[in-house]
Amino acid sequence: MEDGTFRSLGDCGDTDADYDVLQWDTREDCEVRQILDRIADKWSLLVIALLDRRSLRFTELRRMIDGISQRMLARTLRHLERDGLVSRTVHPTVPPRVDYELTALGTTLHKTIRALVTWTETHQNEIATARAAYDQRAAAEQARAEREAAERDAIAREVLAGRR
Repeated sequence: MEDGTFRSLGDCGDTDADYDVLQWDTREDCEVRQILDRIADKWSLLVIALLDRRSLRFTELRRMIDGISQRMLARTLRHLERDGLVSRTVHPTVPPRVDYELTALGTTLHKTIRALVTWTETHQNEIATARAAYDQRAAAEQARAEREAAERDAIAREVLAGRR
């Protein structure tokens, strides 16, 4: 294989060697980027977290996820099923009953998501402190910029008044 050639169209390089986030972000057809985009959206994360406990019906998921539309939930479930993270079982009843559950692959992803949630819970106070400090700095910078603009406007008015 030629230097710089990927093994397959979706192979975006070796992410273990010298980790470089840009190596998988530079190509539009990079599967790593596509998968990260899919699993990192807020609806997918919630669906995966809820299905970790037990299988759920569509209507149960919709009731449990505040703010999700029927269309978005259907789309999210379809994508997760396509990626092999969720399985869909249709029961031959009237009306049809459809259950969704995590696959073994989806369960391994949930462990990773759980670690992220745990990290967030552990560091939420530090993040809140950093946000408050940032907001305070940003407000002070905005106030200073507004004062400077007002001073420039006043000087400009004085100059224009002196010319008349």
